[in-house]
Amino acid sequence: MKRRVGAWLFGGSVPVVALAAGLLYAPDIPVDSLLPRYASARSQFLEIGGARIHVRDEGRRDGSILMLLHGSSGSLHVWEGWTQRLGDTFRIVSLDLPGHGLTGPWPRDDYSIGAYADLTMQVADRLKLEQFAVGGHSMGGAVAWTIATRRPERITHLVLVGAAAYPRDDAAPIALRVARTPLLGELNAYFKPRWMVERGLRETYADPARLSAARIDRHYELLRRAGNRAATLRRLRTAAPLDPSPLASLNLPTLILWGTRDRWVPPIDAARLQRDIAGSELVFYQDTGHALMEETPDRSAAAVRRFLMQ
Repeated sequence: MKRRVGAWLFGGSVPVVALAAGLLYAPDIPVDSLLPRYASARSQFLEIGGARIHVRDEGRRDGSILMLLHGSSGSLHVWEGWTQRLGDTFRIVSLDLPGHGLTGPWPRDDYSIGAYADLTMQVADRLKLEQFAVGGHSMGGAVAWTIATRRPERITHLVLVGAAAYPRDDAAPIALRVARTPLLGELNAYFKPRWMVERGLRETYADPARLSAARIDRHYELLRRAGNRAATLRRLRTAAPLDPSPLASLNLPTLILWGTRDRWVPPIDAARLQRDIAGSELVFYQDTGHALMEETPDRSAAAVRRFLMQ
């Protein structure tokens, strides 16, 4: 009797699991289906290293240049608030790093901070940007300061927004542990419904009411751009701890922007950055989270304008 019941339960569970998997599975989206929604008239695609790098070159053509780099699982769209507010004065270049946005994966199959820094400079060379300011958010902040330490002669100013810079003293974040676990990482990447993506995005805001449905849709769909999730798993599974020692070599105007309610990169790191980068300026935003350039675009863009025009 027990065997029959066990067999019935096991056999009955298979269709249930299959149904649940079918409901949760989110298929890849071909990039051609995403272009009408997420490319713009200012979008261009640069062929570099076998990849088509999505770049926007906007704003005042004869203005000082600001290149902006998004964070992990983000896209160049996170900078639209700043572009709208700063484009009357500055030429603003943004890009989807490989494994993100409309760019997708690249044959180099290296998603390290150093590789991203190399790629960013290749984009700058292709656009003939001799000198420029560079800014980055979270992971993109690590790319920005890596560029500034490697190629200081090319960088006029550095803007760091909730920037990654230091190894975590505690255990690895749960998202990273999940991604690095065989099978569990794949399940988390490919069987993640929209509501789970929304929950993660809400954690980047101090006030989730500021998070629009359009932003959630954009983030969810660009995550599913064909090849991006596989690239993300590769990036997270091969990521090396950051080495902050080069920060001490920086000798250029640096602005550090941070939300006091940042739950992804602790505000204590902002103070460490200010200490490690000589002469840097630190601005905290009260009641603001990790995605401060989207949550408080007016105040943060105004700070960047003032800083770049000094």
